[in-house]
Amino acid sequence: MSDVLHALFFVSAFGLVFLFIIGLEAGYVSHKRLSGVYHFKETLANIATGFSYKMVDGVAIALFIQSFYNWVASHGLQWNPEASILSVLLLIVLVDFCFYVNHYLMHKTRWFWASHVTHHSSEHMNFSTALRQNFTHALNGAWILWWIPAALIGFDKDWVLLAIEGNLVYQFFLHTEQVRKLGWMEHIFNTPSHHRVHHGRNPKQIDTNFGGIFIFWDKLFGTFQAEETAGKLVYGVTQMPTQPYNPVYLQLHEWRRLWQDLKREKDITILFKAPD
Repeated sequence: MSDVLHALFFVSAFGLVFLFIIGLEAGYVSHKRLSGVYHFKETLANIATGFSYKMVDGVAIALFIQSFYNWVASHGLQWNPEASILSVLLLIVLVDFCFYVNHYLMHKTRWFWASHVTHHSSEHMNFSTALRQNFTHALNGAWILWWIPAALIGFDKDWVLLAIEGNLVYQFFLHTEQVRKLGWMEHIFNTPSHHRVHHGRNPKQIDTNFGGIFIFWDKLFGTFQAEETAGKLVYGVTQMPTQPYNPVYLQLHEWRRLWQDLKREKDITILFKAPD
């Protein structure tokens, strides 16, 4: 029970920080009279979906994922590296590579896309878009791809939790149009410029820039697209939701479509095929 309370406290604390930063950005764009950055109803929907996602995710981590992690670790290398600059850097890079693979599969398989589509269905790019998530992420098994490699190597689960949450916090700051280019950092790190392309729905923008903290995974595996060559950015998905401000619908509508397709086609391989 204490783990659940700690998880909820952690989620609430960071939630307040994120809401404060969203407020600062909204105030800034209002002061600059920049139109089309924030949409009130969409922002409320983003906050609502983000809240439900982190509540379920936090409880899942506290009640199940950590126990499963310990079980997997007991069957792995049991390296248990001591804290050092090298081991921390290794963990950060490992977690980010696992996120890249996880994120790639979210876009390439219907089962995972049914959760991830919520995040991409926003037509605006601002800090509140980062909160537009789906509570079913904690239930669809995608977390295994992110947690288990570190468990098999033998990293302490508390380290891994910090690395994963730190990765997600970093990604929060990628969701903005107010930061343009960041010089040399563009070659190594994922930046707002790179992530804006990832959220685009035009052909050159779809399924690109999957990295979390680092962008060199995309350059290495051929999924990188620079903003200056991506064409005009149009945010969202090719099939936009019919109820764009209903947080329940936003999190469940693609699961409903998936179920309907399975019933009609009677083909379980639909789960593993591309979303289109």
